[in-house]
Amino acid sequence: MDFYSPKDGVLEMKRWPKDTIAAGRRHTVGLKSNGTVTAVGDNKYGQCDVNGWRDMVAVAAGNVHRATNTGNAHTIGLKSDRTVAAVGWNKHNQCDVNDWRDIVAVSAGWRHTIGLKSDDTVVAVGRNNEGQCNVSGWHDIVAVTAGDWHTIGLKSDGTVTAVGNNRYRQCNVSDWFDIVAVGAGYLHTIGLKSDGTVTAVGLNKHDQCDVSGWSGIVAIVAGSYHTIGLKSDGTVAAVGDNKYSQCNVSDWVDIVAIAAGCAHTVGLKSDGTVVAVGDNEYGQCDVSGWSDIQLLVN
Repeated sequence: MDFYSPKDGVLEMKRWPKDTIAAGRRHTVGLKSNGTVTAVGDNKYGQCDVNGWRDMVAVAAGNVHRATNTGNAHTIGLKSDRTVAAVGWNKHNQCDVNDWRDIVAVSAGWRHTIGLKSDDTVVAVGRNNEGQCNVSGWHDIVAVTAGDWHTIGLKSDGTVTAVGNNRYRQCNVSDWFDIVAVGAGYLHTIGLKSDGTVTAVGLNKHDQCDVSGWSGIVAIVAGSYHTIGLKSDGTVAAVGDNKYSQCNVSDWVDIVAIAAGCAHTVGLKSDGTVVAVGDNEYGQCDVSGWSDIQLLVN
């Protein structure tokens, strides 16, 4: 697979689907080829109430670390007219996106939501106690990703910027360069370089940052304590916490997109079907019946 330099446009790095599957703390979301959305898993706050959504081009799911006092989540949908829909937990106004316009990409953290605008600026709503929504000064951004308490922005020159909680140095990305994709977990951050290798910073208690040996990677995602990489041959690599078998992806083939929740991992196959491993306490891995998930890059 060919790689593009950051200056050629990060969003054009690969022609495989992006943001057509999303995984949260206890739920999984899929974008179908007809623009509708499906979801399984915990629906305590209505985060799976997406049956009425139409004309969607991307989805995001609020992720959260696994703890006894967590689990609340929200779901974000980007519409073809560049407006945004949201359902689910809204205690911190993280779903107040009805007035957003001209959005080209979305990401959801635990209690905040990030939107990338067509002019390469960024908007944010939700809890800002750790400064994770302080993105009003960002510019030349081509991709965004939200962790639990921090937000990462990828710039058009392949460098990376970060705001929010930095307790484990998960925001220490100022020296990164030649990056073409980024991912944010609970307390770690990952970056995909144009040569197909991966870099990571932050908490490494579960070896979730042990990606230095990876190569041939074309997409990356971060769960709470695990990291997933999609290889150019359609296979998948994983490191990190495997308590719930969320890293048991070595037998996956023909994968074209990946998503990582708190403790589960989801893969989209080239035939539009979906596979999942990991924590299934709320049925968030019950995707074996899914089909016709969006395969085209919008």
